[in-house]
Amino acid sequence: MSQRFTVSKSDGDRRPSDIQGEVNQLFEGDEPPTSSGGSGGAEGDDAAEVVVVLKGDSNPKESSPFINSSDVAAEKSQQYDGKNMALFEEEMDTSPMVSSLLSSLANYSNLPQGSKEHEEAENNEAESSRKKPVKAPQLGTLMGVYLPCIQNIFGVILFLRMTWLVGIGGVIGTFIIVFMCCATTMLTAISMSAIATNGVVPAGGSYYMISRSLGPEFGGAVGICFYLGTTFAGAMYILGAIELLLIYIVPKAAIFPLEGLEGAEAEAALLNNMRVYGTILLTSMATVVFVGVKYVNKLALVFLACVILSILAVYAGVIKTAVDPPVFPVCVLGNRTLVWKTFDVCAKTVETANGTVTTQLWRMFCDSPLLNATCDKYFTANNVTEIQGIPGVTSGILAENLFGTYYEKGDLIAKGDLESVEDQDDPLTNANRYVLADITSFFTLLVGIYFPSVTGIMAGSNRSGDLRDAQKSIPIGTIAAITTTSTVYMSSVVLFGACIEGVVLRDKFGEGVHGNLVIGTLAWPSPWVIVIGSFFSTCGAGLQSLTGAPRLMQAIAKDGLVPALRIFGHGKANGEPTWSLLLTACICESGILIASLDAVAPILSMFFLMCYMFVNLACALQTLLRTPNWRPRFKFYHWTLSFLGMSLCLTLMFLCSWYYAIVAMAIAGSIYKYIEFAGAEKEWGDGIRGLSLSAARYALMRLEEGPPHTKNWRPQLLVLVSTDAEQNVEQPRLLSLTNQLKAGKGLTIVGTALEGTYLENYEQTQRAEQALRKLMETEKVKGFCQVTVSSNLRDATSHLLQASGLGGLKHNAVLTSWPRNWKQGDEHQTWRNFVELVRETTAAHLALLVPKNISAFPSNGERFTEGHIDVWWIVHDGGMLMLLPFLLRQHKVWRKCKMRIFTVAQMDDNSIQMKKDLTTFLYHLRIDAMVEVVEMHDSDISAYTYEKTLVMEQRSQMLKQINLTKTEREREIQSITDSSRGSIRRKNPAAVTTQLSVTEDPPAASKEEKPEEESKSASSPVSPPEQVQLIHDNTTPASPATPATPLTPGEGAQSPGEQVQMTWTEKCDGEPAKPPGAATPEGIKDIFNMKPEWENLNQSNVRRMHTALRLNEVIIKKSSEAKLVLLNMPGPPRNRTGDENYMEFLEVLTEGLNRVLLVRGGGREVITIYS
Repeated sequence: MSQRFTVSKSDGDRRPSDIQGEVNQLFEGDEPPTSSGGSGGAEGDDAAEVVVVLKGDSNPKESSPFINSSDVAAEKSQQYDGKNMALFEEEMDTSPMVSSLLSSLANYSNLPQGSKEHEEAENNEAESSRKKPVKAPQLGTLMGVYLPCIQNIFGVILFLRMTWLVGIGGVIGTFIIVFMCCATTMLTAISMSAIATNGVVPAGGSYYMISRSLGPEFGGAVGICFYLGTTFAGAMYILGAIELLLIYIVPKAAIFPLEGLEGAEAEAALLNNMRVYGTILLTSMATVVFVGVKYVNKLALVFLACVILSILAVYAGVIKTAVDPPVFPVCVLGNRTLVWKTFDVCAKTVETANGTVTTQLWRMFCDSPLLNATCDKYFTANNVTEIQGIPGVTSGILAENLFGTYYEKGDLIAKGDLESVEDQDDPLTNANRYVLADITSFFTLLVGIYFPSVTGIMAGSNRSGDLRDAQKSIPIGTIAAITTTSTVYMSSVVLFGACIEGVVLRDKFGEGVHGNLVIGTLAWPSPWVIVIGSFFSTCGAGLQSLTGAPRLMQAIAKDGLVPALRIFGHGKANGEPTWSLLLTACICESGILIASLDAVAPILSMFFLMCYMFVNLACALQTLLRTPNWRPRFKFYHWTLSFLGMSLCLTLMFLCSWYYAIVAMAIAGSIYKYIEFAGAEKEWGDGIRGLSLSAARYALMRLEEGPPHTKNWRPQLLVLVSTDAEQNVEQPRLLSLTNQLKAGKGLTIVGTALEGTYLENYEQTQRAEQALRKLMETEKVKGFCQVTVSSNLRDATSHLLQASGLGGLKHNAVLTSWPRNWKQGDEHQTWRNFVELVRETTAAHLALLVPKNISAFPSNGERFTEGHIDVWWIVHDGGMLMLLPFLLRQHKVWRKCKMRIFTVAQMDDNSIQMKKDLTTFLYHLRIDAMVEVVEMHDSDISAYTYEKTLVMEQRSQMLKQINLTKTEREREIQSITDSSRGSIRRKNPAAVTTQLSVTEDPPAASKEEKPEEESKSASSPVSPPEQVQLIHDNTTPASPATPATPLTPGEGAQSPGEQVQMTWTEKCDGEPAKPPGAATPEGIKDIFNMKPEWENLNQSNVRRMHTALRLNEVIIKKSSEAKLVLLNMPGPPRNRTGDENYMEFLEVLTEGLNRVLLVRGGGREVITIYS
């Protein structure tokens, strides 16, 4: 993406200068041309124009006035002037002057498009042609933080459930609940204040703080939890408003009448009424929010005034009870509280002038109004008592209300100190006449119902974009609001317990006090103050929830964290979140369909508690990690307080409802994993990344304590790949094999080497790194990529081998592909590099894996339904050959393949015993495999072997000519041509089976003169027998241990292997090769068809070729149909002059096999039989 824009700057005092520059990328390209003080531009021209081209990705960046930001254009307009800073002249393009930086900081405004801008956008739609500048935010602590927090914290629970909570839990129990919840929010507010004052917090409030502190995964998960909590809070407020409307304000408005219904029927009718009216109210509220948020903002102060007036009315009523308690009588039959609805006098009979007359209460329990009527047994046996519902703060009722009384659903609300005569065997009759418990109550339920009344502490931080000084206002306003509300809550618990009778407190819907709202009975001057006030305040809180929740969802959607939610980032032209509002209304409706305030409250408690828990975690993490950027202005915080707050949140979650807590955690965990796998990758400098760094450092330091045990050994791969001219990987299947070997576990470093200098090849390095990352992502290889640049590829590969990894987290195995076209003349450096790599891995004690024909290996999408993985175990090198097939078979590509292990028995080995021992060994290793022992007897060296060796050595000599002078080259070519003539004349080389009798012991004098030719064959004449005699090759191994005679001191330093390999070199460089026929009598050549060129062959090479051919023959015979063949990779020669021969041996060894993995151990055991 490229952005082009123009910035004009006026300067009245000095003459302007034209500056034009193009910035493509930091530290790239030449600095833009600058003109001197006043030479450019006309006299009257008063604007300098700066043209800046910015390139970058399409991801939205956070606005910042610092370096590397979109404000670079403004900084560029600061013309470099004067010679005082000439030392930094070349850096002016990328590093602005401090004066320039401070100037841009002073003009930096962080006003996102919040509700005010929506309002202005609506008002100014007609005046779109003339744009007004957006006003700077002007809200202070009181209006911006304190009052919104007060309005959000005080809510429906205080008015509808607080008295009931005190009655059920007792003053002590409820005080503990209130104290715990208020302490949790206070500790969370302290943590939030620290985060909010650690830099500029744009609009987005708690979501922004958590996501930028804990990373996108946690931020998204907690943001969605906070969104769900806010949405369900809207449902709770709407249900509270409907409860006030249908029970206290206009009971007759019920669509499903409750009259005459009992038990479950009455409950169902009430819930259905709540659902119908709740849906109607939700629809009307959503419409108001959709039409315009400005109406909500205008009504906010009215709703806040209702809340404050209602609370003041309660305190006024408490004071009045001390002087003149209000008259709210409660009628009690025996000790059972009666529903005071259909009777007028709390008595069975009334004395009048005409005598004793029965009352309406009598008619409720008896079958006729006559005194001799048949009445309810309990009614007959017990007296009716009228007690005072509000005895007053001086009455001493507090002592009775100190301890809680918990009920089962359907229990009678009884006054304990009154006498009751009842027969335990008699069933309860006329149940609808008594006040009953509508739900089963217990301590943890009370916690879940109460906690929503302390939520809302984020209201101030959510308005951070509208505050004049957010870093000052948020801590002061939030903590002051929590202190105020906590004081009100705690005092109200004590005052309710001191003023109101226990049976009235436990009467949730005020049925015993003429259907009045219980807290309303305490209020002064009238209960209607509380009823009307609380109705409006709950409606206002519901509107605030329906306004805030969609904006929160829109912020999450616009961040692009959850791909599935991106549609909710769109809205109306002025930015109103239309789709988010629709989603919010749907989720809110699900809460309304639950229809019970007591059931919805614990749900939103979970989501808010989880959100607060992560705010505390974010603060604690940042404090403990001591991130350099963690410098909050708010100093009154400590990590222990954050941990205490986090522990309280977790405790309250499980106290409220353990199953809701598990569901909430599962939702958050699912969102976390979804964002991790499918979400956009964001780098926000979050604390979790800092925690990962600390944990990684700790783990690396622990790994340094000692080498890993064999049981813990696993292949930590360094994968060496090559790239083409466009920096694309040439062997992508190498990464497929890596994935199959690792199955996504352990360390993988994918490295490539580039030739040149780092400064000149920086762009190619970046392209190569991107190509590696892309391929790793495609092949699902989890790991790191590394690109090394050096003057030549050999050194670059060596640097990769040495420098990759860190501490204990280093590679222990190298995976590289076989050089394909190594026989081509122009590819000689490729195989030389390969052989050097083999030597270096051996020196570094690293395992080496070399797949041959890598293009034939399966991709990750393929599946083998049958087949074998064949292991040819020739020498033991630590057990890598056993471990690799086991690892491969963990992957779905190779899962159906069976494992076969072949080992080679020599002449003097007991093959039957070998098979038994190997089977036992595999059993102890817990590896399932078929075992086969292949017998390879010492056989004759065939003519084909000699021919193959001859061709190999001739090719070696041809390659050697590259480094010779012209004269030497001509001489060498002539000698090679002469020695090849006999070979060219051959007619049928395959039919030749005659072999040469070789004597390995030349005369002693010859050895002393030329010890380096010790292992070279000195052919001697042989008497021709009647038939061709085949002589077995029972000579010494390829590297004889001891020379037959002592070496001279200068030669003694060389190992025997080096002498073997130096034979032809000395011949090439030191003296011309002898004519091949000179040492052999003509008779032998003619009679036995001996080839003269065989005589001078290096016998070590002949034996090696013989071994390679025989092994290849056996492997093809046994494993030609195998899906994969693994075999030991022989080591390279000790001196470098036989490297090309080594490549030829490996080529012959693996000839005719489709997929081969050559394995060379790292010199340590990697597999064990012990547990």
